[in-house]
Amino acid sequence: MNYEEIFQVDKPKLEKLINTALSRGGNYADLYFEYTIYSSLSLKDSELNSGGFYEELGVGIRTIAGEKTGYAYCESSDMPSMLEAAKAAASIAQGAEYQRDSYAIKTQHPVPQNLYRMQKSWESCSINEQGEFLKALESELRARDSRIEKVIAKIQYSISSVLMYNSLHELCAETRPMTSVFLSINMLDFTNNCSLSFRCGAELLSAETRKELIDRILMDIDAKLEAKRPSGGQMKVVIASGAGGILLHEAIGHTFEADFIRKRQSIFSEKMGLKIANEDISVVDDGLVRGNRGAGTYDDEGVQGQKTYMVEKGYLRSFLHDRLSAAHFGIASTGNGRRESFRFAPQPRMRATYMDNGPYQKEEIISAVDKGIYVKEFSNGQVRIGEGDFTFYVKSGFLIENGRLTAPIKDINVIGNGPEVLAGISMVGNDLKIDNSCWVCGKEQSVPVSCGIPTVLVDNMIVGGE
Repeated sequence: MNYEEIFQVDKPKLEKLINTALSRGGNYADLYFEYTIYSSLSLKDSELNSGGFYEELGVGIRTIAGEKTGYAYCESSDMPSMLEAAKAAASIAQGAEYQRDSYAIKTQHPVPQNLYRMQKSWESCSINEQGEFLKALESELRARDSRIEKVIAKIQYSISSVLMYNSLHELCAETRPMTSVFLSINMLDFTNNCSLSFRCGAELLSAETRKELIDRILMDIDAKLEAKRPSGGQMKVVIASGAGGILLHEAIGHTFEADFIRKRQSIFSEKMGLKIANEDISVVDDGLVRGNRGAGTYDDEGVQGQKTYMVEKGYLRSFLHDRLSAAHFGIASTGNGRRESFRFAPQPRMRATYMDNGPYQKEEIISAVDKGIYVKEFSNGQVRIGEGDFTFYVKSGFLIENGRLTAPIKDINVIGNGPEVLAGISMVGNDLKIDNSCWVCGKEQSVPVSCGIPTVLVDNMIVGGE
């Protein structure tokens, strides 16, 4: 693909924009060009009821001068508009004291290959084919359970071409696909939903995908319909493998993002190298999981995708850095500079965040609990990022009594502190699962992420029940 043709730029134009962005004394500047197409198609109760297609093109220009950051964008790639944006960024960030190579500290990594699974292009998949997939999904779902009253299903995809250039004369470009399928049902005053999302093409619209979505949305459905609110209090909590990793992302992962560390807003700001969990615990942020929502050959600053161990065998080993925080600490970026679109400046963000496998079987962990709860899914979490205090709603789960799963539960919250929960995990399972739902992380701007966890036992959490 000819990215320079898409954005109507060449090396002399790129250099002119960089020089303009640095014209008021900045010590670093970069350009982020983006052309994205979006498409969606929805079905509700057997009818294709809505759809859309649109495209956008623009460039974001950033100038950094010490602690000042100037950012401007334009929704075109004509040279006069881009030069105006470059001048605006330069005027916001003026005067530099740092050396320009402070943003150039690198750890050499091979450029990741084949992280995106584009096996079937969207140009070869007609609207009729997409509609037939949604209709088949509803038909097969209703055939599995006659109690279903309402069905909503949706296909959504995007394809983004990006080109990045900076004052270090680094140039990179790539095309990033994303395909998602959503499913929601209503039955007996109960609503359930699920989704699948990958960096892939139209090959996701398959019979296998329909079966997986239906299996997921109907899993434990009778237990969920019968679930009751249990008694609350302080107790042991077992978190199931997979989607339970959202607690790891929200209550723990954000505290490792280096903008919070740089501003000393994180509880972990002074704990690098210290033991913060037991030796069975390693927490990873990974941009190299093939096809994953968080995967990236490059981050949104042109840094190669990487796998970063934040916690390794219980010890704090790394924070998550973009170029700005890395320059502040005099280290290499971990490739975590991400942005929602060209309209936003990058900041440290997670990708796929998960805990590595431990030594225990799931059944061993459950059998170690005399009284507690087993959480299968969380939703609607609230987190104070700096401190890590959180409240999460338990979407589905079971009581644990005398080492066995018993009655299904609902309508409860778990309350705690992320760092304390991390330190309080006493058993880690060997059944890591990365959940491939449509996770989106909001931190002033939204980016696609994913999460995962093996089955874990937290020795003490507050459960808000009866």
